[in-house]
Amino acid sequence: MPRNIEWKAKAKDPVRQQELAERLAGGPPRVLQQIDTFFNVPRGRLKLRQIVDLGELIYYQRADEPGPKLSTYTLMPIHEPEAMRQLLARALGVFGEVRKCRGVYLVGQSRIHLDSVEGLGEFLEVEVVLKDGQAESDGEAIALGLQRDLEVADEDLIQAAYVDLV
Repeated sequence: MPRNIEWKAKAKDPVRQQELAERLAGGPPRVLQQIDTFFNVPRGRLKLRQIVDLGELIYYQRADEPGPKLSTYTLMPIHEPEAMRQLLARALGVFGEVRKCRGVYLVGQSRIHLDSVEGLGEFLEVEVVLKDGQAESDGEAIALGLQRDLEVADEDLIQAAYVDLV
């Protein structure tokens, strides 16, 4: 199962942090409009991410705590996302929905997300995608370095998923 080390934070200075992310990535972001629908499941989180007419089903497990943490996940491309959304809503029930505009920056084995979340505001998220056999501690060190580089204070880190904050 793929793994990453990630953290999420409230963006206290989005303009400055966007400049820093662009500097780290060597250019502007890929911008995506995303709708994430979360479904009721007994453990972890299951969401359908829709980007225009494309979709992917994402199941993940991670601790709800601030700072860098391990996340394990499985992704599946979905070619009929609205039909899948309706099916899962009938079968499992909808837990919540998150709409966001996401700027994605690639930095080495990491992804930096600058998210404007409808109803919540501006956030940063870092995901350090671990390579096969790579120690979690390596990913944590990279994640902490990016936290410093993006000028994110410890008190700005959040523990919950966006859907929990809506």
